[in-house]
Amino acid sequence: MNSSFDQRIIELAIDLPKPPGSVANYVATHQVGNLLFISGQLCVSPGGTLVALGSLGENVSVEDGIRAARAAAINVIAQARASLGSLDKIKRVVRLGGFIAATSAFSEHARVMNGASDVIVEIFGEQGRHARSTVGVSSLPLQAAVEVEALFELD
Repeated sequence: MNSSFDQRIIELAIDLPKPPGSVANYVATHQVGNLLFISGQLCVSPGGTLVALGSLGENVSVEDGIRAARAAAINVIAQARASLGSLDKIKRVVRLGGFIAATSAFSEHARVMNGASDVIVEIFGEQGRHARSTVGVSSLPLQAAVEVEALFELD
């Protein structure tokens, strides 16, 4: 028996936060036909603080980066639910994009981004398997260590 994605959030004891507001001149979500684009979400905790500040390879550990990527993905999901009213309108996760603030010598970007991918697959199962890109950057807004964006296909 397949449970709903909204029910799966409850089963996994994931508390979706109130979606963070945009930090600049853009919208958090944009629906075009049966596609829902989610703008990059920072690694903000439900309490409103950044899970990790700074750069991987400098002052942020890989483990903290993984936690930050998970938090950013949970914010992506919170934005999707706020936009759609229910996660059950999602047919599949098409793509995640990850931005990892890192030093030029850092090379474990993919491992950090697995924090986001893993929680997406935990929630959406096979419909959560997605294409992905992960890019190292010199800095992110508010000195966040990780930012995640997404594309969902809707029913």
